[in-house]
Amino acid sequence: MSALRIIFVITLIIGVASWFEGAYGTDISTNTAVLGWLDKVTARVNTLRVNVDERVRFGTLEIAVRSCFTHPPEEPPENVAYIEVWQLKSGQELADTVFQGWMFSSSPSLSAMEHPVYDIWVLECIESSRATSK
Repeated sequence: MSALRIIFVITLIIGVASWFEGAYGTDISTNTAVLGWLDKVTARVNTLRVNVDERVRFGTLEIAVRSCFTHPPEEPPENVAYIEVWQLKSGQELADTVFQGWMFSSSPSLSAMEHPVYDIWVLECIESSRATSK
């Protein structure tokens, strides 16, 4: 009887593990982040495409996306990017770090960048052959 229980428990564990594996797929790594931005002074809103591991200048900011992930189509939509932002000041050789961390497209206020002039948030992570700024 004890061996039958062990076989039943093992079968149950394997069944539950395979169900979770099908319910939660792996994230898809992409090479480009599409960021939304707002200039609070002029009220201009636009998008910016940034390749992973490349720096892009935007106003007085320099932005680098270190990684960008999206979920498979069968899962709830989510885009996650690790972003670093520096404030460039005239007369200084080193830039001040403004933001460094993960941003989530489904919850932009969860990890927001604090800046008096600009807001930046993740819209999506895409795979593209070449990203250009808009």
